[in-house]
Amino acid sequence: MSRIVIKVGSHVLTEHGMIARRRMLALVELITLLKAEGYEVILVSSGAVAAGYTKLPLDRKSVPNRQALAAIGQPLLLKMYQEKFEIFDLLCSQVLLSADVFGSPKPIAHAKVAIDTLLSHDVVPIINENDTVSIDELVFGDNDRLSAHVAHYFDADLLVILSDIDAFYDKDPNRYEDAKRRKVVNHLEEDELKAEHSPNNEFATGGIVTKLQSADFLMKHDREMFLASGFDLSDVKSFLIDKVHQGGTLFSTRR
Repeated sequence: MSRIVIKVGSHVLTEHGMIARRRMLALVELITLLKAEGYEVILVSSGAVAAGYTKLPLDRKSVPNRQALAAIGQPLLLKMYQEKFEIFDLLCSQVLLSADVFGSPKPIAHAKVAIDTLLSHDVVPIINENDTVSIDELVFGDNDRLSAHVAHYFDADLLVILSDIDAFYDKDPNRYEDAKRRKVVNHLEEDELKAEHSPNNEFATGGIVTKLQSADFLMKHDREMFLASGFDLSDVKSFLIDKVHQGGTLFSTRR
């Protein structure tokens, strides 16, 4: 059985300052299909700050405010996921991690036991960074790096990042009409990993560079990453279910 991590970003999960419930339902339906195909699925989900903002519209530029919004929004976000998974008779769970979990073997081992146990009972673990006490993701990253560490340390074969960025291009497709999609990437250059960050959404804190850094981390550990659109799930369905690489970008040293 293949174990995969799916990471969904704030831009995909939010629309007009609200949680995009239809996209969330489409994501849950995708996970249901993947489980029917024999995949073990771990979900890394952003969106807690956006969910909190729907109840208390604080200024999101302030890190303490974002911490407070995450504390309000995390249970709301989980409740929305629970409602969606119940439609498909699936149980989901919340796992909040802080970056220091990955700093030493003992906490990693404890967290992995919990994840393995949930998966063995057909429960979908939904992981987010514990933003109330760990502010790194709030400042920079939008869970991209967290999802890469989850994939590596919890023994996933593949990380799938569902984003507003539908693939990795040779140049910015928003600025250049002749930008070409890079279908498979085996190596990333230093300048690509250090370029300017470009979050595209009021709730997002990442950009293409944090995704490339995640891909680089995984390739260096002989794991793979697939970047595809979170708005239209046809590319990820094609890649994972039909085994046809139609769109998106695969980062891999194996192919």
